[in-house]
Amino acid sequence: MNREEAGRLFEQMHPGFFEREWIRRMDEADVYEEMILDLRGGRPLPQLPVSLPGVTYGPYTGDLDALHAAVREVDECWVQYYGEEDDVYCVMCEGRIVSFCLLDDMGVHALGGRQVRVAGPGCVGTVPAYRRMGVGLEMVRRGTQILRERGYDLSYIHYTGVAHWYAKLGYETILRWNRDGLLP
Repeated sequence: MNREEAGRLFEQMHPGFFEREWIRRMDEADVYEEMILDLRGGRPLPQLPVSLPGVTYGPYTGDLDALHAAVREVDECWVQYYGEEDDVYCVMCEGRIVSFCLLDDMGVHALGGRQVRVAGPGCVGTVPAYRRMGVGLEMVRRGTQILRERGYDLSYIHYTGVAHWYAKLGYETILRWNRDGLLP
């Protein structure tokens, strides 16, 4: 995907993004990335080591208050995005949520003269006590595989500051931006 196509896709998915007041208030030095992984073709996602035994991965079906408590440990602002009807995928260890993400349907968009179904993991977090054990990245890998199985064409990571982390799974940066807009 070239930069022009990436820019058009971004604008379709996030119209008026850089006009939002909270974006305009960001520090000028903060740079974020948009990333994509083509799910077509069946290329397997790389498996990475996990150093926390006894974890389980799956859709979250538990208590919303417990989910919100885990999300709060990572980012208080994200709690608003986790509701009863959201598609939440989690890592559990001994009955405790240790990592979580939303599996977001981002719609059907025009890309290169065709329509593509786009989804992606969002608001990805691991509670601090369980970081650097591989569970979060394995959760994203499994969540991305679920999106492939659901028939999505592209998995999209919106607004990340940890592109190097997602790149371990094959996600590629398609755009970089700051509060003033897309960067060259």
